[in-house]
Amino acid sequence: MKLLLTGASGYIGKRLLPILVEKGHDVTCCVRDVKRFNPPQSLRSKIQIIQIDLLKNDTLDNIPKDIDAAYYLVHSMSVSANYQALEQESAINFRNAIDKTNVKHVVYLSGIVNEEALSKHLLSRKNVEHELGKGNYHLTTLRAGIIVGSGSASFEIMRDLVEKLPVMITPKWLNTKCQPIGISDVIIMLSKTVFNTKTYDRDFDIGGPDIMSYKEMLLEFARIRNLKRNIFTIPVMTPRLSSYWLYFVTSTSYKLAIALVNSMKVEVICRNDDINKILNIQPVKYETALKTAFSKIEKNEVVSSWKDAFISSDINLDISDFIQVPTFGCYKDIRERNFHDKADCIQKIWRIGGDNGWYYATPLWKFRGFLDKLAGGVGLRRGRTSEDTLNAGDALDFWRVLYANKAEGRLLLYAEMKLPGDAWLEFRIVDDKLLQKATFRPLGLIGRLYWFSVLPVHGFIFKGMIKKLTK
Repeated sequence: MKLLLTGASGYIGKRLLPILVEKGHDVTCCVRDVKRFNPPQSLRSKIQIIQIDLLKNDTLDNIPKDIDAAYYLVHSMSVSANYQALEQESAINFRNAIDKTNVKHVVYLSGIVNEEALSKHLLSRKNVEHELGKGNYHLTTLRAGIIVGSGSASFEIMRDLVEKLPVMITPKWLNTKCQPIGISDVIIMLSKTVFNTKTYDRDFDIGGPDIMSYKEMLLEFARIRNLKRNIFTIPVMTPRLSSYWLYFVTSTSYKLAIALVNSMKVEVICRNDDINKILNIQPVKYETALKTAFSKIEKNEVVSSWKDAFISSDINLDISDFIQVPTFGCYKDIRERNFHDKADCIQKIWRIGGDNGWYYATPLWKFRGFLDKLAGGVGLRRGRTSEDTLNAGDALDFWRVLYANKAEGRLLLYAEMKLPGDAWLEFRIVDDKLLQKATFRPLGLIGRLYWFSVLPVHGFIFKGMIKKLTK
């Protein structure tokens, strides 16, 4: 069967794609920017990739007319303060475009929305489901609560809290009940639902066998990590203060923190387990999902991470718009240095950032990340998804990977920190030398003053960094 996979470059889409291909489906991957979609080489010859933007109707003509079913895995949460309207518009545009094809079945992954009083985030998901349900096809909605898996937003936020804070003074919403589900079960359910006539024109809540409070989830997380943690809840922490708490302690962006805090006050518990019986699935326990996630991390096998999505930075950009580094009106710091071993130099470049650090003046990099957090930026907490692999679109501390070609020996990064302008950092192998170039395009007088104020520090850091990379 021919399937359309929207959100193919997202956290869920990246994991679902190989399963669909393995089942023999002909998959067309929809991405907004083809330059940041990097499927495994083994899949490239078996899939079709098209570039569409659900907010731009003219791009939707790229959708093939002969598709049989489609997955809707698109969310705009935290990309904009007006994300509710954007999500609704995207759903309407998708529905209108799909109605012009041969599609018989659409599968939508949403959130559990059983309470009368919903957060903006969950209400938006429900509105999207309503719009998709108006199409000339069968719609199946799988409603998930907390998804637990290596690289998932829920998992990474819990990991930050548990591993950084021996004692937590937390808001009362930590006592809210939820029903977490492992990412592997979500993927299995998505793959088994398509063309299953028993699921047509229905919605299902999906969750694991455990119903727990967020506090219980954190304590279980700590137990598995062999960490002693004490958690105290207080009733006086406002949603705004709770959002700041999540933002400064974890790797989440502030907009995402607000959406999460408002949603965490709503119970997300499954109405029944009908979908488990229909698909013949027995979801794993929360403990098992956590252990599986840690196993993937230890083996450096994290397939996808929410940090690589633009919701982790509050920046909504197309890589194509920034991959050409400007020259006019820019300040540059350009350095060249001979390396002793080309392969070793490239390996160091490809392992830069995250737990490996930036090789020189690490305290200064951490201080810059701290200042960025104070200014509302991403700081250094995102790290990197893989220890030794980089692809276009990946998050790398407070940078975004624009171009990464290991064979060519070129890595281009774009700064997502709070700056009065735009900044790029490039590493390129040229003959027997490493070319290291920092480019800054200032925004007005403030941008120019910023460049000259940090020039001595940049000179110190960049000189030391290239020495370490080529040593």
